[in-house]
Amino acid sequence: MRILAAGDEFVRTGLLADAVAAELAAAPDISRLDLPWPVEPFGPVGGVHEASGTEEQVIEALQGAEVAVTQMAPFTEKVFASAPGLRLVSVCRGGPVNVDLKAATAAGVAVTYAPGRNAAAAAEFAVGMILAALRRIPGSSAELLRDGTWRGDLYAYDNAGVELENATVGLVGYGAIGARVARVLVAFGARVLVSDPYADPGQVRADGAEPTGLEDLLRRSTAVSLHARLTDETRNLIDAERLALMPHGAVLVNTARGGLLDYAPLPEALRSGRLGALALDVYDVEPPPADWALRDAPNVIATPHLAGCSRQTAERAARIVAAEVGRYSRGEAQAHLANPDVLER
Repeated sequence: MRILAAGDEFVRTGLLADAVAAELAAAPDISRLDLPWPVEPFGPVGGVHEASGTEEQVIEALQGAEVAVTQMAPFTEKVFASAPGLRLVSVCRGGPVNVDLKAATAAGVAVTYAPGRNAAAAAEFAVGMILAALRRIPGSSAELLRDGTWRGDLYAYDNAGVELENATVGLVGYGAIGARVARVLVAFGARVLVSDPYADPGQVRADGAEPTGLEDLLRRSTAVSLHARLTDETRNLIDAERLALMPHGAVLVNTARGGLLDYAPLPEALRSGRLGALALDVYDVEPPPADWALRDAPNVIATPHLAGCSRQTAERAARIVAAEVGRYSRGEAQAHLANPDVLER
């Protein structure tokens, strides 16, 4: 069985190849392709989203391959047409957005993905952003180091930060990441509210949190952290009307998807103090443009889409896709099949 390991600068080709080799009983025939993400940003390629590299690179590397493991390589209709022997593409991401699922199914290629690969990393990062925003850590550090400004005024009562203990924190979305965030916040002593129409209320309560509606959550929360998937239903979920429901000076954190926010009202909400701080790791346009309206707004924390980035995430992702290759080699069902219709073929 010939296997293509198409890695990048995060989930390295060597990690993928080593994980596959450890999973299979016989020494595999592995070809390799190195892609430039994240040193070079991802983008649309041949009709798929968030891919790295070119169709031509993948087609050349796929010659004779039956299986491919990757994070970012574009698997398009053109690629599938050029690889008639391909039967499995295992993608080590939470969703195979770099794969044309319709074309894969038509070609008889199973596509798997890796849910939860970065749940621990993203949850830890989100909690860090909440703490940083509530306690004004990045801004005061930057002023001290860059300008030599000792912000003693931040010790004044009216300017002092807020503890997580006994604070009310609202989580919008309760998948693998949101649930981890809730458990960490409960350990801090926070009161945690959860809004997710698809979450099991019993499980939310078992985790020490309270299920409620979105509007109620926004009205009651000192800090709100977004963890929902981006769908037509959740796009611009937090708009001007819902932002106005939050208590004056509340904190908003988004480490999930940029499209969950309507960005237009955010600069004025920050300047007026209605929004006490805004912490972002994701954006509607990545990277934000030079004239980004939030660049000179007060109390903004911005990081370059790092929440899911940890060495353990890369290693875990490689193990998840390798396990799918192992199942395929043994004739077992795939654990995380993105296109179940392919089974009919």
